[in-house]
Amino acid sequence: QVQLVESGGGSVQAGGSLRLSCAASGRAFSRYAMGWFRQAPGKVREFVAAISWNGDSTHYADSVKGRFAISRDNAKNTVLLQLNSLRPEDTAVYLCAADATYFIRTYPDGYSYWGQGTQVTVSS
Repeated sequence: QVQLVESGGGSVQAGGSLRLSCAASGRAFSRYAMGWFRQAPGKVREFVAAISWNGDSTHYADSVKGRFAISRDNAKNTVLLQLNSLRPEDTAVYLCAADATYFIRTYPDGYSYWGQGTQVTVSS
């Protein structure tokens, strides 16, 4: 069992940056693959980025590749998502997810645990 709490969202202008954080509580964080998804009003939940349980493998959606970076600190039970060169179309609620596996998954059903999300709003 793991509980996830996101933070770091906010409102920025296009071209700006934010850093999202997901704090995990519970046992064996280092044995969970972690993912970030986002969901805009009226749209389906969309994969953003994921990282394997030891951090040696990452994967990004094409729409964020080169602009966003995922990382994790297993000593601090934290996963980060650095958002750079933000665009208005990045506006969404960003959610952190976890699953007890090494392998990265890019679909929501691949994750067992979810946080409540943090709002990111990018204005033009």
